[in-house]
Amino acid sequence: MKNYPIRKIILTIALATPLALAAANAVAESPTDQIKATVDQVITVLSDPKLRGVNTRAERQKLLRQLIHARFDFQEMAKRSLGAEWRRRTPDEQRQFVILFRDLLEKAYLGRIESYGNEKFVYINEKVDDPYAEVASAIITNTNEKFSIHYRLLRAGEQWKIYDVVVEDISLVNNYRSQFNRILSQSSYEELVGRMKSKLIDKPDGRTQ
Repeated sequence: MKNYPIRKIILTIALATPLALAAANAVAESPTDQIKATVDQVITVLSDPKLRGVNTRAERQKLLRQLIHARFDFQEMAKRSLGAEWRRRTPDEQRQFVILFRDLLEKAYLGRIESYGNEKFVYINEKVDDPYAEVASAIITNTNEKFSIHYRLLRAGEQWKIYDVVVEDISLVNNYRSQFNRILSQSSYEELVGRMKSKLIDKPDGRTQ
């Protein structure tokens, strides 16, 4: 992997978290159109002078959290991250795991979204194999370095929901699945849940969140 500051990788993953304020108007849009609308809305929120500063942080994060929930397919992502263990869980355990996984991601990345520093996003191509799609894009830094971002999506009606993000060949889902499998192979599902509740799970940069 290129020598890209880890803060920017985390930012990219965070921005990939779908913040599509205009989702209701995206009925006939392609996966790329919807991703672009998502990122544009993220930038709009982060650039709003009325939402900047410590005093408006709670309001800003509340808005971002609401928008994240509108586009991110937490269930699909949680299911893929848990792997074979998902089928061994009861429906109630599955529901609770999705909520826990969603909270884990929010705590890991919500604050880092705000580190956006005027990076440029470009959209390269898309592949659609309904109900799945992948949008290839890139982020260009202020020093003109270019890094790939692939959004993996699943159709939900007329909307495309993100279930994974691959930054410079690092899959967020694969990262968590490897980590979860390691814990499960050494301990138990209950231990995994306990560690997630205690935030003793590594982020993609290798640090404990």
